[in-house]
Amino acid sequence: MQLPQPLTEGRLIKRYKRFLADVELADGSVVTAHTPNTGSMQQCAVPGYKVLLSQSDNPQRKLGWSWELVEVNGHWVDINTHRANRVVEEALRNNQIDGLHGYAVRAEFPYADSRIDFMLEGHGEKVLLEVKNVTLCCAEEVACFPDAVTTRGQKHLRDLMAAVDDGWRAVIFFLVQRGETEAFAPADHIDPAYGQLLRKAAGCAVEVMVYKTIVNRQVTCLEKSLKLLL
Repeated sequence: MQLPQPLTEGRLIKRYKRFLADVELADGSVVTAHTPNTGSMQQCAVPGYKVLLSQSDNPQRKLGWSWELVEVNGHWVDINTHRANRVVEEALRNNQIDGLHGYAVRAEFPYADSRIDFMLEGHGEKVLLEVKNVTLCCAEEVACFPDAVTTRGQKHLRDLMAAVDDGWRAVIFFLVQRGETEAFAPADHIDPAYGQLLRKAAGCAVEVMVYKTIVNRQVTCLEKSLKLLL
């Protein structure tokens, strides 16, 4: 997935009111950027960290700047949660995800009273796939999710378990944006209920897939699958 160009470098001053961030640019000026991430952004929204911003000339926007990447432990991290689904969709359409080759892809599929990120159809079956964007590490080289208590995420796991009971194939897909990681685990110290549900879902035939991204100044794309620690 190509990133907006050009990207402008700065240093994070602070993130506040969830969707706002003040950033100091190289010339010393300070701009306020939109933050396209609803999570707590632990380990990412750290004052002084190097960030990359995009700029829009759309006159309808209140804020012309958007925060796209942050450098953490020497790796760029894509904090734009709206882009995560597009990265996964691109990988699905390009047959880059093991076990999910050759499916027709439909986004934002209504199921029960939810919208699941993707419905895949092919090979005589239908698959529901929900994406979660991961920017947190809970141990050395171990990414984890969530970074805050997520009742919505818990509901998605229950929906996927219900879908399996209804005859669907169901997948929870963790897109890990931390370049130093080699494994993934639920963040039990943050949301123990989510961890319990994830283990229950895995035991009820919901497939858990974990892939790490390559992130640089030009692109965010899938790199490889990671070890799952449940």
